[in-house]
Amino acid sequence: MGDDRPEILTLTDDVYAAMIDRALTQTPDEACGLFTGAPGTLHVDGYHPMANTADPDEAWKLYVLDGQEMLDVEAEADAAGRAVLGVMHSHTHTTAYPSPTDVADAGRFDPFGAWIFVIVSLKHPDPVLRAYRILDGDITEVAVEVAGLMSGAATGRVPESGEQG
Repeated sequence: MGDDRPEILTLTDDVYAAMIDRALTQTPDEACGLFTGAPGTLHVDGYHPMANTADPDEAWKLYVLDGQEMLDVEAEADAAGRAVLGVMHSHTHTTAYPSPTDVADAGRFDPFGAWIFVIVSLKHPDPVLRAYRILDGDITEVAVEVAGLMSGAATGRVPESGEQG
């Protein structure tokens, strides 16, 4: 029988703070990076900020991961017995929900829906972080918990289930 419990992505407080900080410091461009953890889990204990290689005129609304940097992060994770669990990027002017471009990118780069997509929205004064699985165009929100950090902290917050970013 299958496990019907909802998935929960757990971020260490350091990873959460690093993702929020990266989103804030890369504004007005979208920030991006990969995150890692133990294989087969959704416990994230590593964040690897990456350069957004999108055309400078488009980087405010689009992110592109550098291919070599991505390979380097994957090799580093493999060597340490870790796995890349997903990608984080920011939305500088919109909510923390996958855009049509995000959905199309997921279909091209994660066709089996293995990765979690974390989006940090900077639309409002307090950043909002949400997570999703995207498979065959279907978007499923994944609950987020931050180990050691209370919701509403000064560095941003994780929204309640169903809250819009």
